[in-house]
Amino acid sequence: MKNKILVAPSLLAADPLHFGRDLKEAEELGVDWHHFDVMDGHFVPNLTYGIPLVKALKEKSTIPLDVHIMVSNPDQVALDYVAAGANYLVFPIESVVHSHRLIHAIQEKGAKAGVAINPGTPLHAIEALLPYLDLVNIMSVNPGFGGQKFIPEALNRIRTLKSQLTNLGRAKKCLIEVDGGVNAETAALIIEAGADVLVAGTFFYGNKDKRGALNTLRGI
Repeated sequence: MKNKILVAPSLLAADPLHFGRDLKEAEELGVDWHHFDVMDGHFVPNLTYGIPLVKALKEKSTIPLDVHIMVSNPDQVALDYVAAGANYLVFPIESVVHSHRLIHAIQEKGAKAGVAINPGTPLHAIEALLPYLDLVNIMSVNPGFGGQKFIPEALNRIRTLKSQLTNLGRAKKCLIEVDGGVNAETAALIIEAGADVLVAGTFFYGNKDKRGALNTLRGI
């Protein structure tokens, strides 16, 4: 049986004046998660939103919140986002100081722990963490802005990571999420490579036919 592909539309591409409306519409269409891109203007060259918005939308949401903190100090703020309502808390391997400790701290607070890895970072940077993680976010663009073009080399990274997780017996316990340039042209390739979760901002929220976009991302 083919595994279900989870779709997590990114709030980054929603209407900032109508976040609540857009997220509710996404839920009604049947998306699996909401993806929040928290950017601090330091780790990435963009500034988005933070804890108050996550907390406010958690009260309105009926599906999991997937919170990706693109910040320079994840060790200090990750648990605040868990307290605000993150079901999945994903932090960058490039800026974390105590990755192993943070993973367990997130899990002890009742959330799933994930790590994001940027295109220029070798996969071996997270190899020692694979026995503990609930999710790995393979960034298929350089983080900071929506609407970027998919970096094709990400496909080999997905395949390699899938093989590593399979060898560890964790292919069903640690999800592979792909974030960046996910659209009608790339989704099938990403799924074939072994991804479990697709983050799509522009392709979903910028699409007049959101139901069609969702079906395309799931390979239906």
